[in-house]
Amino acid sequence: MHAETTGATAAIDRRAAAEAVFKDMARDPGVPKPDPILVVDDVVRRFGGLTAVDVKHVEVQRGSITALIGPNGAGKTTFFNQLTGFDTADSGTWTFNGKPMNGVPAHKVARRGMVRTFQLTKALSRLTVLENMRLGAQHQKGENFWRALIPGAWRRQEAEITERAEELLARFKLDAKRGDFAGSLSGGQRKLLEMARALMVQPELVMLDEPMAGVNPALTQSLLGHVKDLREQGMTVLFVEHDMDMVRDISDWVIVMAQGTVIAEGPPSTIMSDERVIDAYLGAHHDAPLSESELEAQLQDAEAALEAEIEEETQK
Repeated sequence: MHAETTGATAAIDRRAAAEAVFKDMARDPGVPKPDPILVVDDVVRRFGGLTAVDVKHVEVQRGSITALIGPNGAGKTTFFNQLTGFDTADSGTWTFNGKPMNGVPAHKVARRGMVRTFQLTKALSRLTVLENMRLGAQHQKGENFWRALIPGAWRRQEAEITERAEELLARFKLDAKRGDFAGSLSGGQRKLLEMARALMVQPELVMLDEPMAGVNPALTQSLLGHVKDLREQGMTVLFVEHDMDMVRDISDWVIVMAQGTVIAEGPPSTIMSDERVIDAYLGAHHDAPLSESELEAQLQDAEAALEAEIEEETQK
């Protein structure tokens, strides 16, 4: 019981520390953070004539849970793809722990401690759950052809990798599924497996792309708990999500994208009342009631158009 109380206290301290960092911070897009783990400058990605991402500057605070939100088509996943090496930006730079990351391939991005999950899970369906976990480990000696011929060169490391995999599966309550094919898992269980596999790298920054998408409500609270636990273990989390209840529950800071750009930042308690955010989601400036002058102008335009149409018909 004492251990549980200590753990709960540590969790509160971690969140309180994260909230204290953001307490008096400005709400402007690209606001500097005191200890950023990820810094992005002038990242642009175009597809033909469409500019999908145009982020001038954004920073992610170390040790925090940051949500990246925005309406569909805002460019959130495309932005993730640039940062993690799954797509190539047309221009721009970004650093992770102060080291340049643009142009670094995805597998090397992961090795440096920056890992991601996907909205559509990428589990290898015809491998077992445990085998999927083992694949997530880095620098495996047995992957070298010549070393693979000498079992003594890699057996000990493989045992250590298996032990870590078993521990993570137990933490994510997937240990009973360890021998099952990954393809037999439910959507929520695959999300858990993908998150657990990402931790095999022992990352510093975990990037989650819509971790709750398609998840059975029974597993939602479990996933929420695991995301919070990442922060308690000293990791930084950046996640894309549409569920605002989840965003309010677990995030310390929120970055809002619309039409490829960052339009606002702020704490979850106030960000949804920001006029820029309301406008991005609901088109408030289009839906607001017209003033008398605006209504009069529209009526005059309509009358003029009608008169022009009548005159044209008369001349015929």
